[in-house]
Amino acid sequence: MGTEISKIKTSREAQKILSTLSPFEIKDELISLAKEHTANSTSMMLNAGRGNPNWIATVPREAFFLFGQFALSECRNTMERQGILAGIVEDKSNLASRFEAFLQTNKNTPAAELLEKTYQYGINKHGFDKDACIREWIEALMGFSYPEPDRMLRHIEAIVEDYLIQEMCGGRENVKGKYDIFAVEGGTAAMCYIFDSFMQNYLTKRGDKIALLTPTFTPYIEMSDLDRYKFDVVYVQAKGVGSNGFHNWQYPTSELDKLKDPAVKVAFIVNPSNPPSFAMSSETLDYIADIVKNHNPELMIITDDVYGTFVNNFRSLMAVIPHNTITVYSFSKYFGCTGWRLGTIAIHEDNIYDKKIANLSPKFKKDLHERYSTMTLHPEKIKFIDRLVADSRQVALNHTAGLSLPQQFQMMLFSAYSLLDTENNYKKLTQEIVRERYNLLWEGLEVTPTEDPNNAGYYSEIDVMVAAKHFYGDAFATWLKDNFEPVDILFRLAEKTSIVLLNGGGFGGPPWSIRVSLANLSTDSYLVIGKNIRLIMEEYVESWQASEKK
Repeated sequence: MGTEISKIKTSREAQKILSTLSPFEIKDELISLAKEHTANSTSMMLNAGRGNPNWIATVPREAFFLFGQFALSECRNTMERQGILAGIVEDKSNLASRFEAFLQTNKNTPAAELLEKTYQYGINKHGFDKDACIREWIEALMGFSYPEPDRMLRHIEAIVEDYLIQEMCGGRENVKGKYDIFAVEGGTAAMCYIFDSFMQNYLTKRGDKIALLTPTFTPYIEMSDLDRYKFDVVYVQAKGVGSNGFHNWQYPTSELDKLKDPAVKVAFIVNPSNPPSFAMSSETLDYIADIVKNHNPELMIITDDVYGTFVNNFRSLMAVIPHNTITVYSFSKYFGCTGWRLGTIAIHEDNIYDKKIANLSPKFKKDLHERYSTMTLHPEKIKFIDRLVADSRQVALNHTAGLSLPQQFQMMLFSAYSLLDTENNYKKLTQEIVRERYNLLWEGLEVTPTEDPNNAGYYSEIDVMVAAKHFYGDAFATWLKDNFEPVDILFRLAEKTSIVLLNGGGFGGPPWSIRVSLANLSTDSYLVIGKNIRLIMEEYVESWQASEKK
């Protein structure tokens, strides 16, 4: 190779082979190398490869446990045997008055305050029947019944819908009509259910042309290539560059124009993006809306908006093109609850999906009539979102479908907590945490990032090749490409510093980019990570300079 850079254990050939894996599988190899280095040094492993945050929202959890005490006491009031068996609460009479008395005995606690305000919110905003609301809450937290309705409990759905409209659409004033919500086991389940129901309901077929707006969450790329789908993928790339020469992760109109092709059936979007973590600009949202209106009105849009709460005044495509858009949202990142598996699928009541199914050929309609005939005498009237529910349980088990009720109850409390936090105190805290970490990372890199209101800051994607050209010119960039694999820096970081990051190329991003999660490590760790990335880059530079002198 003719360079003087230090040797590492993972050869270039091995790196090439490992690069064919998902970033989440490469991570395991990097962790193994980092642990080995840690065992033989004073370094501590810093794994910034996972997106789960190291904070949790406390008050909604406290409210969950506090209400559990009331719910359990009501079950015991119904029936109790030997202190170890209680009954199911069926009678709704005076439940609300007993709940109000319970709140009084626990007043002046944040948990009781949230429960009381959520209860009053439902009554005043949605006209909830007091006793029916508390009965549903008890049923939910105790989990003594199957979900009914199976898609989502009614009182809980109303509050979760309000939350999504507040955070994704900027408030009810920006929305006409309502959204139907399907509570699911996190964004992961939402993706699986949507992909499957599209196929089952002839909205897509194997080999159809779809668009992936990249960079994107790796499973969207990998699932599209599965034999069941084998989609013809068009990549719409975020090639925008800011005033400092680094990426601003926006989509040029020349890329978005790919969506004008009517052969493109579906566009899969993560907004804010993963890993760059930048929200689409208003101009981009409006441009996509214009494409749908004037060029591709049948385009189906799936937008995954899990990081939207980290951008002030965020606007989702569910607000801009509600008729065409299915929204996936997960509570995991904002509230620190990846283990709860809380997610939603939201579809506007007036949507293209129901209309496309209604316009299918007689043969396909007959097939679908047979598929859903055990659910109703009129299968053709089943809305697409309810088909999603049925398909999630192979139709035959539709009667036991739905997210577990304790999960739904916790989801409601998270939603209510944000709805009632009118000063956005919790939001400001989460945004401050990731912003401080973002700034420390780039301080360690010795680069001043450009302030951008679209930057969620949950991740940072660093394009090594852009930095190479920016600081040292094309000759150094060419040398780097000729002598190393794009993932080489990741293996050097793991082997020499015990730092684990992911390869941005595995997310459909620039091949030489690296993804840093700003959520899951202590804040001061990010300065260390930035400095070590910088040190590895300086090793490359010194080796290049040495080779130039020969």
